Amino acid sequence: MEKKDMVEIEGIVTRAHPAGFFRVLLDNQKTILASISGNIRQKSIRILVGDRVKVELHICDLTRGRIIHRFRKTKR
Repeated sequence: MEKKDMVEIEGIVTRAHPAGFFRVLLDNQKTILASISGNIRQKSIRILVGDRVKVELHICDLTRGRIIHRFRKTKR
């Protein structure tokens, strides 16, 4: 897959499934199934329900994606 065939969009994790899959509610109100990218898995970054993430989608299948970034939570 080439980078030009990918779309990046932000969303919020709404549900955690087994084997590293997550339901993500995107900013455009669509829900997708997303897995963790290898880079996040190698760095042992935990993804929890409620986290804001950046998801990479392939233009051929916009229902499945890959979580490529977890945004830091801001302190209030």
